[in-house]
Amino acid sequence: MFRNLAIGYGAVCYVVFLAAFLYSIGFVGNFVVPRTVDNGIATAAGEAVVVNVVLLGVFAVQHSVMARPAFKRWWTRLVPKAIERSTYVLLSSLALILMFWQWRTMPAIVWDVTWTPGRALLWAVFAAGWLIVLLSTFMINHFDLFGLRQVCLAWRGTPYRDLEFRTTLLYRVVRHPIMLGFIVAFWAIPTMTAGHLLFAIATTGYILIAIQFEEHDLRAALGRQYLDYQGRVAMLIPGLHRRSARVISDSVVPKEA
Repeated sequence: MFRNLAIGYGAVCYVVFLAAFLYSIGFVGNFVVPRTVDNGIATAAGEAVVVNVVLLGVFAVQHSVMARPAFKRWWTRLVPKAIERSTYVLLSSLALILMFWQWRTMPAIVWDVTWTPGRALLWAVFAAGWLIVLLSTFMINHFDLFGLRQVCLAWRGTPYRDLEFRTTLLYRVVRHPIMLGFIVAFWAIPTMTAGHLLFAIATTGYILIAIQFEEHDLRAALGRQYLDYQGRVAMLIPGLHRRSARVISDSVVPKEA
């Protein structure tokens, strides 16, 4: 019974994620969907800043805290391991949906590219950013990342095994192509409003901070293997990487047997 419930739950969580992901493209790009970064709830500027920062903070805290190994060890005492990732994905998606629903409009124009070729170029870069995000998930394991592999293995009665560390395609160019794709998509916009600028600054700042926590966890889990990877490959901007990773060698924790 649990195996059937787990795979059904995982499928529902994935559908909610997929809906939130697709909606986020329209939300950021300001098209198709009813609520966007420039078409939210009208309110005073001061209230808009406070509410929007809180909404972004809710997502940031949930997304980062639940991803930490210490939290996972505690959380899986309450939630079966097979659905831990699906639950994380579901709660992240719900945090995004809350933001879409309650986002406050800040309509002041910061910049507006009116030259047609320039607008077309920015929209092309915007689309490329989202494409990088999506393709990068498949370059590792899309279905493991969003919890489907875990529930499928549970349904089959097969023990879960961590994926082997691999650096394929874009992961040979930058260490975090998913995050790079998000940053590109958030900033490549022809008409930048105050609300969109707040969104872009806050999410970029969050990404840069979250990457530090993620890399700390990866060094702890993979040890010298990940440290060497850091020395070879840039974090976000191709070509900008450390020739030597000695500065962080003291923080490496050997992988447990």
